Amino acid sequence: MAATLCLRLLPQQGWLPLTQSVRHGSKAVTRHRKPVHILRQKLMAVTKYIPPTRLVPPGAYPSQTSRVQEQESPFALILKKALQKLFQECRMLAVVQNSASNAEDMMMLKYRLHKHGIRVKFFPNKVVRSFLNDSVYSNMAPLFSGPTVMFVSEEPKVKEMLKTLRSSPQMTLLGACIDDTLLSVDGLVSYSKLPSVSVAQGQLVSGLTMLTSHTASLLQRHPAYLSALLQQHVKQLSPDAAGPAAAAEEEAT
Repeated sequence: MAATLCLRLLPQQGWLPLTQSVRHGSKAVTRHRKPVHILRQKLMAVTKYIPPTRLVPPGAYPSQTSRVQEQESPFALILKKALQKLFQECRMLAVVQNSASNAEDMMMLKYRLHKHGIRVKFFPNKVVRSFLNDSVYSNMAPLFSGPTVMFVSEEPKVKEMLKTLRSSPQMTLLGACIDDTLLSVDGLVSYSKLPSVSVAQGQLVSGLTMLTSHTASLLQRHPAYLSALLQQHVKQLSPDAAGPAAAAEEEAT
């Protein structure tokens, strides 16, 4: 009995339901622009803003918009004061590029330079460039690019610095400022070959002493010998004596 009822209630093979949900039409599209009335189009065309023509080309005058400068931090101001003090007290300020130098090599380099009175200073490049742009040392600003350090000393000890840098290949010398003069690497090498101040003073004193001694010995001789020398000098300078002298030289040749 139950099996007979189930067979009657179950749909037969190929049987379709009487009601089906069929969707007619397409999806609603809301991206179409609404048509504008012709009067509104005319009104918008009449009231459209037309900028006036510029009398001068763009860029002829500086922009009127004021640029807001970023306020420097107190730490940057302290570093600037330290840099100003260094440039006032030290006669030699060298810029060296640090190419992957470890802490041990840097410590040994500091020790070798300290024996000659040269100190190693570290400053951020941004702070150094900001300080140099507002000072008379603005030509040094391009040297501070990448990892750089400064070698400073109260006296220009270029020869000792170059000798110390030979043992540190990872440190590359870029330039230096000595006595308010910017020097390149070649200029520093030439400066290191110059004699010291004491040697130059000794050479100058010896030259002046030799001239004075020669003049004194000449004056101490007999007046006749001195007058003969002066007459010979006058004859050599006169134009009449130039011709016979030249002829005598040609005959000798």
